[in-house]
Amino acid sequence: MSSPSPGSGVAVLGVAVPTPLRRLFDYRPGAAAPEGGWQPGLRVRVPLGRREVVGVVVECRAHSELPLDTLKPVSACLDTQPLPADWLWLCRFTARYYQHALGDTLHQAMPVLLRQGRPLEARTRERWQLTAAGRDTSAAQLGRARRQAELLELLRQHPRGVVHSVISAQGFARAQLQGLADKGLASATEEPLTAVPAPRQGGLLAEPALTLNREQAAALAALHEGLERYHPCLLQGVTGSGKTEVYLQLIEAVVAHDRQALVLVPEIGLTPQTLARFRRRFRVPVVALHSQLTDAERLDAWEAARAGRAPIVIGTRSAIFTPLARPGAIIVDEEHDGSFKQQDGLRYHARDLAIIRAHREGIPVVLGSATPSLESLVQARAGHYRHLQLTRRASHHAPARLELVDLRGRRRQGGLVPPVIDAIRQALAAGNQVLVFINRRGFAPTLACHACGWLAECDHCDARLTLHRQPSQLTCHHCERQRPLPDACPDCGSADLRPLGTGTERSEETLAALFPDVAVHRIDRDSTRRKDALEQTLAEIRRGEPALLVGTQMIAKGHHLPHVTLVVVVNADAGLYASDFRALEHSAQLLVQVAGRAGRAEHPGRVLVQTLHPEDPHLRLLAERGYEALAEQLLEERRAAGLPPYRHLALLRLESPREADATQLAGEAAEALRDWLASHALAVDCLGPVPAPMERRQNRYHVQTMLRSERRGPLHDACAWLVRWLEAQPGARRVRWSLDVDPQTLS
Repeated sequence: MSSPSPGSGVAVLGVAVPTPLRRLFDYRPGAAAPEGGWQPGLRVRVPLGRREVVGVVVECRAHSELPLDTLKPVSACLDTQPLPADWLWLCRFTARYYQHALGDTLHQAMPVLLRQGRPLEARTRERWQLTAAGRDTSAAQLGRARRQAELLELLRQHPRGVVHSVISAQGFARAQLQGLADKGLASATEEPLTAVPAPRQGGLLAEPALTLNREQAAALAALHEGLERYHPCLLQGVTGSGKTEVYLQLIEAVVAHDRQALVLVPEIGLTPQTLARFRRRFRVPVVALHSQLTDAERLDAWEAARAGRAPIVIGTRSAIFTPLARPGAIIVDEEHDGSFKQQDGLRYHARDLAIIRAHREGIPVVLGSATPSLESLVQARAGHYRHLQLTRRASHHAPARLELVDLRGRRRQGGLVPPVIDAIRQALAAGNQVLVFINRRGFAPTLACHACGWLAECDHCDARLTLHRQPSQLTCHHCERQRPLPDACPDCGSADLRPLGTGTERSEETLAALFPDVAVHRIDRDSTRRKDALEQTLAEIRRGEPALLVGTQMIAKGHHLPHVTLVVVVNADAGLYASDFRALEHSAQLLVQVAGRAGRAEHPGRVLVQTLHPEDPHLRLLAERGYEALAEQLLEERRAAGLPPYRHLALLRLESPREADATQLAGEAAEALRDWLASHALAVDCLGPVPAPMERRQNRYHVQTMLRSERRGPLHDACAWLVRWLEAQPGARRVRWSLDVDPQTLS
């Protein structure tokens, strides 16, 4: 092995590159070292096979296991300063905990432009303003320079200056600006395009904080106690209890201490309203991070947070990887929501990483929800989280109770039975709005032949095709393949093809026919594909005119709809009897969340839940005693069954176009793992392999094996061994496999 180059002490750089391989690649420094020398966190451009990629230096060493003269040199160093050490630590923890390649983890945690090698620097713009001499100069003194005189007057009207793009839009040219500058009458400064510090003469708040009730004030006082340390809190508040106001006043204290707050929300649809409310409240920059930003906008927001110019950062799950210069608090709103779990690639859970990050940085973390996850409830009851509760609504009305409506033997129109239609009519007649919730897109769940019973099924998945009317087609919501509507049944030739079941489009059509004088707004993924479509629809709804809202869970989460007094759940049964052990928990959370849209203002709310199983004990418990009582029962059932949160799980998923390949590798992996567990006396159960709940999806066969243990340590040892075993198997190259640690779904 060659010795390190003299004087530097660094002969080898361990670089993480974006590949699925779970190891670092050794390179010689090659390129000139940055001013601060080689150190972890620097981005470098390196050769990999026949191409060049952007990687991140993770280790700087004097030795390599390979001869130094066989190592390729780094082509270029892309940074003058390394990426933040805390960010690099979080990425390394994430890769280790979720058994994912570090190079790909770092790649996913960076904005796209950084992955491509763009410098990490703020985009800037010019701001022009008058100098002291300019303020003392009149337009008349400029003589025949008429346009310069007009520009002088424009700048005089804006003491804080005018950005160059606005000046250009007024018809002024660079020559006129330069003319004023040459005379010493105007000057330009460069300012960042994003998160420009605002003047604070009026204080931190742009509008006054609301008066807190006793419960809110007690919760805020408890949060203030932990501002200077790691302080995990579960803020459990009924819908409409004012959790957001508690967040706002906590953030006020954080920003007043010159620190930054990171707020995670589960859906992109919630980001605009959250941003608007926070920007109305504070005079400091508030930036957003979510998937609908352009690559340049995302890099600008990321850089503003890293540099500390953005005291408040709001984003969806990937925002957990946003570096903060002065972290002060992390808030996870709707912490129970499944959207915080990434379901492919790097399968991390943003809520869990928020806890880890807050612990590492010694700051408070707040998990807010009306229906906390069972994992968070157990942590709170064990004393690991402080449990803060808000039991009263800000409107002083009690939360609406669920009223079960029996569907059995009743005629339906668009999925609705006559008593429910009458209740809708009464609510509209009173000048209120009605939310009809159906968690199924499209016109109907599928198309059926009334003569022979044929059902429209996907050729590539073990799933039925959903009937859509806008446009008219059959679509698989698993693989997104589309098919035109058949003219006749492909089995018997009958033309009597009928929609089976109800989707949002069918409910919309039925309600429009029943109430022709009332606006009907459909809110689902299909109707909100256009940018800003959701915000425009919500703006119409908030005008307060009588209206019918038909939507999926997009409308159930977090939205404040003050004019909705009646919520109708078209079919509560779909999620209650699914094979996934979390299905009942998730369905109950969704029902309570959608029920919380009713009666949030001056009028009390009512919630009608249609079901074919009104005597179901879980459903009755939820309706009569609420989510807390149901959660208590579910926890007892989970304890007895050895399921989370009392056991920890990992799920090995394998898929292949050839069923035999996936099944064979899954069997060999399970057998090898059981032998290894027995030889090491580790208390880990290996269950399976078994076919996935949807065995065939996108023409690939899916098989899975579950690992279960009381303790995380042995489970992670088993996962690490299994990953190494799979990487060494030639047969694994014919099968796509992934390991999901702490899976939120078994599908």
